[in-house]
Amino acid sequence: MRFKELDLNLLVVFDSLMETRSVTRTGERLSLTQPAASAALRRLRTYFGDPMLVQVGKRMHPTPFAEALYPQIQRALGQVQQAIATPAGFDAATSSRRFRINASDYVMVAVLVELAARLRQHAPAIQLEVQLPSETNAEDLENGRIDLLIAPEQLLAPWHPSDFLYEEEQVVVGWNGNPVITGGLTEDQFFAAGHVGVALGARRATTFADTQLTRMGRQRRIEIEVGSFASVPWFLQGTDRLAVLHKRLVRVMMPQFDLTFVPMPFPFPRLREMVQFHESRRDDAGLAWLRDQLRQSALATA
Repeated sequence: MRFKELDLNLLVVFDSLMETRSVTRTGERLSLTQPAASAALRRLRTYFGDPMLVQVGKRMHPTPFAEALYPQIQRALGQVQQAIATPAGFDAATSSRRFRINASDYVMVAVLVELAARLRQHAPAIQLEVQLPSETNAEDLENGRIDLLIAPEQLLAPWHPSDFLYEEEQVVVGWNGNPVITGGLTEDQFFAAGHVGVALGARRATTFADTQLTRMGRQRRIEIEVGSFASVPWFLQGTDRLAVLHKRLVRVMMPQFDLTFVPMPFPFPRLREMVQFHESRRDDAGLAWLRDQLRQSALATA
């Protein structure tokens, strides 16, 4: 199909070239021969009047024009993908649709395992693809690479709609042989103790708990910092360290670890977990159904 003398198939090739930076890998990804992929790049160069990608050593690098064009093409292809992936009707019992959800490992363990159990019973052919958060969450939602983003309220993109999913209490957790936590934890003991902290992603993003503590003008003494919530218990067992985790997650972990938990020893806000979707998917019956299943899963694990 052509639009203003441009073969629209070339945009798919351009998207792949920008991602792989390789004519050979683009050909493999799109089931094209290498000569056909090279010919597509020549046609792109001719149409736009720009080299688009140039060979530097063993790798191709985009020109400034291609870098500026790429986000626009990504958005356009993402919107097309969303349009063709959204059926006119949705029957969960028979659908084999694949839903892509971006969520932390805490949400995976505390809520999505329950969701998977519900789907197995009521929608056995539906597939879930669960991705960890990254610095490109908003971009992935914008470009249709994910269907739903589950995140704390303050981390959402304000230009897309979202639903309240659940509220979560933060608790102090430790080894059940740690006298500090079993003897009635005080505020002074909390801040005097060594902690296991969590920092997420390549940029080591601060968690909700530590963000709130910073706003209160307080700081924990972090002895060990890990990259996921699910890693924390391994560094609590048999020690006098403490951690601040989500109550749902701790309750799921307790049968596997010798842990106990107590409330925060001072007033502390609750986390509001939200589920966000693209504005263009507001009327997507499948996503509406999935969001309802998420809410029921969260209620079941409260």
